[in-house]
Amino acid sequence: MEESISVFDMLKIGVGPSSSHTLGPWRAAQRFVETVKEENKLYEVNRVQIDLYGSLSLTGKGHASDIAVMLGLNNQDPEYMPVENIDTIIKDIESSGTLLLDNQFPVPFQMQRDIIFNKNFLPFHSNGMTFTAYNDGGIVAHETWYSIGGGFVVQEAREGAKCKKEIKKAFPFPINKAAELLVYAHAENKMISEIVYENEKSMRSEEEIAHELQRIWDTMLECMYIGCHTEGILPGGLNVRRRAFDMHQELIGLSNYSNHQEWLGEIRKTEVKFRQILKWVSCFALSVNEVNAALGRIVTAPTNGSAGVIPAVLMYYLCIENHQAGQKEINQFLLVAGEIGSIFKKGSTISAAMGGCQAEIGVSSAMAAAGLCELMGGSADQVLIAAEISMEHHLGLTCDPIAGLVQIPCIERNTMGAIKAINAAELALSTDPKNVKVPLDKVVDTMWQTAKDMNTKYKETSEGGLAVAVNMADC
Repeated sequence: MEESISVFDMLKIGVGPSSSHTLGPWRAAQRFVETVKEENKLYEVNRVQIDLYGSLSLTGKGHASDIAVMLGLNNQDPEYMPVENIDTIIKDIESSGTLLLDNQFPVPFQMQRDIIFNKNFLPFHSNGMTFTAYNDGGIVAHETWYSIGGGFVVQEAREGAKCKKEIKKAFPFPINKAAELLVYAHAENKMISEIVYENEKSMRSEEEIAHELQRIWDTMLECMYIGCHTEGILPGGLNVRRRAFDMHQELIGLSNYSNHQEWLGEIRKTEVKFRQILKWVSCFALSVNEVNAALGRIVTAPTNGSAGVIPAVLMYYLCIENHQAGQKEINQFLLVAGEIGSIFKKGSTISAAMGGCQAEIGVSSAMAAAGLCELMGGSADQVLIAAEISMEHHLGLTCDPIAGLVQIPCIERNTMGAIKAINAAELALSTDPKNVKVPLDKVVDTMWQTAKDMNTKYKETSEGGLAVAVNMADC
């Protein structure tokens, strides 16, 4: 069966700082609890142990993997839980020495004893974890899960860490490669967003699609609003100062808006020049990833670490290019971006632990470039050209977070990815498809080969690059 990945698989609402190291383990813990619950054995459990392996171990504390698995075992939902409750729940677990499985069955729990960081790698994927539940007689349940990027989690191993999430109802336009998408667009005389929309309609009603796309955009916009109106130091020990607040004040002055929609309207009234455009785009990207770094609610796009690129580029279009644009254009952008992300997931990876930062910032930049290109009037060919150009100039980008935190260089990289996406879209609009030498599928293949050739220390382990060149004590 063809691999069917929805736009809503690629654009998930969750909690920072990492889709693979926070959201993935969180979801895996929830699924483990669900397994034990289905077997009617939750009441038997008197101890739970979590083993984190490979990249989850090496950078897990900086990515809050330990916090995520506790919240998952407690059955808190990252999509809906009030993020301000996270600290309280974790402090309660630490002070009481008790974790509520499924938020109802008390189990003795000590972080230092029951969450084990194993630096060795499991064979299937860099982000492996096991959950083991015990009673007085021995093991009640034991499962191994892998977080394969973008919040996707799997159990069964497949070559290349590309387990496929099958949707039982086949798409009318099954797509694994960009070339297939282009064939459909030409044959049906449709824009790429229209092809993607037809696929989504095979799974959801038009009302559901509209509601979910609106919810995704509202979450993105609110995240930017919060980031632009929050000052201070990010948690984690690097003492990174939030910059979106200062940049926002410089651009628009003191603001007192009742909500994020009113804020957006005010920005759209602001006259901007080239240098200010760069600052606004950077401000939007910074705001999202500063919220992400502080365990705020964001949209994985396609990952948490790259969550700022797509909203920043979409805001560029809404605030700079087309002040009359509304939800129709927003939906169009998100549909295109989601499909481009799924092509990279199917043909390569969106996990920095497998492919370095090219798999996160590179993919998000390609997604944003494609979405922007269609909104700017680009043909289906040019939309894919935009994605290709953007990824081509991210190939080989390493993942080397200092202290394992999604802060340096991760936050700034979102600004770079957003600016490159805008540039790629403009270049694509000026490109005759007949003259294209490198199709998108070749770049996807090249990215995967580059990922396989890349040294492990540059794949979200904090064992290479800036992570070892910069002493945390000097920060």
